Formats: sequence, structure tokens, C-alpha cells
Amino acid sequence: MTHPLLTQDDIDTYQRDGVVVVRGLFRDQVDLLRAGVARNMDDPGPYAAENLKEGEAGRFFDDYCNWTRIPEFERAIHGSPVAEVAADLMQSKSVQLFHDHVLVKEPGTSKPTPWHQDGPYYFVEGRQTVSFWSPLDPVREATLRCVAGSHLWDKPVLPTRWLAETSFYPNEDDYMPVPDPDAEGMEIREFEMEPGDAVAFNFMVLHGARGNSSDARRRAFSLRLVGDDARYTERPGRTSPPFPGHDMTEGQRLRDDWFPVLLDRG
Repeated sequence: MTHPLLTQDDIDTYQRDGVVVVRGLFRDQVDLLRAGVARNMDDPGPYAAENLKEGEAGRFFDDYCNWTRIPEFERAIHGSPVAEVAADLMQSKSVQLFHDHVLVKEPGTSKPTPWHQDGPYYFVEGRQTVSFWSPLDPVREATLRCVAGSHLWDKPVLPTRWLAETSFYPNEDDYMPVPDPDAEGMEIREFEMEPGDAVAFNFMVLHGARGNSSDARRRAFSLRLVGDDARYTERPGRTSPPFPGHDMTEGQRLRDDWFPVLLDRG
């Protein structure tokens, strides 16, 4: 039975386009997540970054893999219907938590989020994946932008380091150059959103965001989940997130003591 937040058309759209908006996914967890983001910014984790070059205006804070040390994140994950919605969108019996991600653009932040696919940065391969990007403030221009159908492209997009603008791995020929979707007339999906809404998108969907030119903060909480067919894969370099010491081998399901199973309909 489909979760009440979804219709069959939402599921079909997700399978075809790799992106759909889910209204109210974290509606009841907005205040909790805002408190978690405040705690995260006051006490950044080891992967926290300020993604601005010298001379760029504003502040762009991001951090990930903090749900085990920030109780508000864990409570929001388990208190929301994310697992059930993810299972329906991915058409998967099981749902595992991969990681959380916080992205904050303060007012007047000129830095855009570059166009990229998340999948090439990860050590996960599989069709059954979903990220939920949920703003904790109303968003208009600074919303997430996704290229419909890009999860089905024949070749992945080259992963790069956002500040240095260099390749993430040495095997550049295995990837296509980062496109310019606006200039190339690609079909871009973007949504005006209220706090607690979420964009659901496949790990291989090309996405980015504009800077925050408004006079209000843009706080976003993102959650990455995987399904039945997700498997560990070796990359030719350090992945992001790296998860050092995981001891997994090629083709193995993600270890469930590190990546807990949130739902199993099997």
C-alpha cells in the first residue's frame, strides 16, 4: 500500500525522472531539525566545511555523517515517515540509512552549489537509492535544481572538488564532463518549498542550487538512503564520505551495524 504522502504518479515520476517533490515529509520534525542544525553548527564534525573561496560573499556551511552524535537528527529520522516513503519511491523491500548532510547558506551567500551527481563520490552502486533534501526555511530561488532523467545517462558525471575545481579521481575518461544544464536546455525540475517539504532524488541525478541572494537563511537537511540492490564498490581514490575502517569488500551489502536498516518488508 502506497504511503499517504505519495501517489502512484509520484512513484512513476520518480522511476522515470529520478526526482519528485514530497510535500510535508518532515513537517512534524522541522523544529527538531532546526535545533539539530544549530547544534551541528556550534559543534561541527570532522567533515565540516565552509565552501567559499576568498572574496565570495556570505557563508556556505556543510557537514555530514552526524546522526550518531546529534540526537535531534536521529529522532527526526525515526520519527518521520522517510523509510516508508523511500521504500515506495525506490520500489524496494528494505531501506538502509547511508548518511545525513546539512547545508546552510546564510543571507547574501553568492556561492552556488555546483552541478554534480552524488553517486560518483560514494562507494555505493545500485539503482535503488534516494536522497531527501528538505529545507528548514521557505525557499524560492535558492531551492534545489535537478535534471530530469539524468540518473539514466550512460556515463556518470565527473566528480570534482568544489573549491579547487579539480577531479576527485584519476580516471577522468570514465566520466563525462560536468554539463551546463541551463545553457544546454536540459529539463530542470525545481520547486518552491515550505519547511518540511522534501525533494526526493536518485543518487545519480545531476543537481545543484543557486546562491542565496535573499535576506533570509537557507538551512537544509538531507538524508541519503539505499535499497535492496545497493552494494559496496571500490573507487580509485578516497570517497566522500570516506567511512574509514569499514572493511567492506566489492559487491557486499552495506554493513548494517554502521548503516542501519530502517525498514524491512521482506
